[in-house]
Amino acid sequence: MNRITAILSRIAPLDAKLLAATQARLDRKTKPLNALGRLEEFACRLVAISGQDLPDLSKKVIFTFAADHGITEEGVSLYPKEVTTQMVFNFLRGGAGVNVLARHAGAEVRVVDVGVDHDFAGCPGLIHKKVARGSANFAKGPAMTRDQMLAALQVGIELADQCKREGVGLVGTGEMGIGNTSPSSAIIAAFAGLAVAQVTHRGTGIGDEALRLKVQAIQKGLDLNRPDPHDSLDVLQKVGGLEIAAIAGLVLGCAANRIPVVVDGFISTAGALIASELHPSVHDYLFAAHESVEVGHRFMLERIDIRPILGLDLRLGEGTGAALAMPLIEAGAKILAEMATFEEAGVIGH
Repeated sequence: MNRITAILSRIAPLDAKLLAATQARLDRKTKPLNALGRLEEFACRLVAISGQDLPDLSKKVIFTFAADHGITEEGVSLYPKEVTTQMVFNFLRGGAGVNVLARHAGAEVRVVDVGVDHDFAGCPGLIHKKVARGSANFAKGPAMTRDQMLAALQVGIELADQCKREGVGLVGTGEMGIGNTSPSSAIIAAFAGLAVAQVTHRGTGIGDEALRLKVQAIQKGLDLNRPDPHDSLDVLQKVGGLEIAAIAGLVLGCAANRIPVVVDGFISTAGALIASELHPSVHDYLFAAHESVEVGHRFMLERIDIRPILGLDLRLGEGTGAALAMPLIEAGAKILAEMATFEEAGVIGH
């Protein structure tokens, strides 16, 4: 816990004066006031987060964390857990949705094994950070031990520290783990006190009967484990997942290192929610890529108090939404850096 306490002590709210000064710079550009809408918001926040007058986002990285989930024993997913392993190999070959969209965005995908039930020993290109071979079935007991949960958090924190050393300007979150919409639903239900059915959707595309069983399994896990909504690490340990913990650690580490984070969909936002419950200023460092089709996602975004950038009916995960949003966030930085002022253009201002 000392490491978590130390990282939390480094997170500070954004400087309101710097936000205002950046907006004043934008107001001198050749456009009506606020005419570029949210791009101006992005520019202001990027400056305030990074502390750079001209934020450099040329180096962008999306972390796709992979882990398995014991809750799949309850029949909550359309696919068997072996698909997690198969998709890790697909990521490494560059054939997944996140790979395609990251190439489009000029971002690098880094695949992290934090909890897959497979031995990847010697597998090139994979970041080997396995904490356990999947979480336990939280319908029968806690998803993780406290040591496992803290170790997975530390994985994300260390990767954020590495990004700082490398000069990464923008980080995206992504994940892969069959069954991981169930812990995500459990997390928002625990924090917000919402009915499980209100925050649980079809995940991989399950039918009505499987959805009923999924809601039942999540409720059973919440009743059995009784996660404390006032203790986000207790919630994470009891009904979360290893990749969700790693994402929470990455978000905390990026906030401490003043690196902006583009949060993908439902599962990634579950990790960001854990982080934001640990420190109220975390949300200042987050960009919500989109609002997922998963019904619980909206409640997460509202609780963190972040507004999604895109609405494309996505529900793939992996970091796909983060990849799509990155160029728009980068556009805000380019407006600040490249757009002429009224004085420079010789245009009569106001």
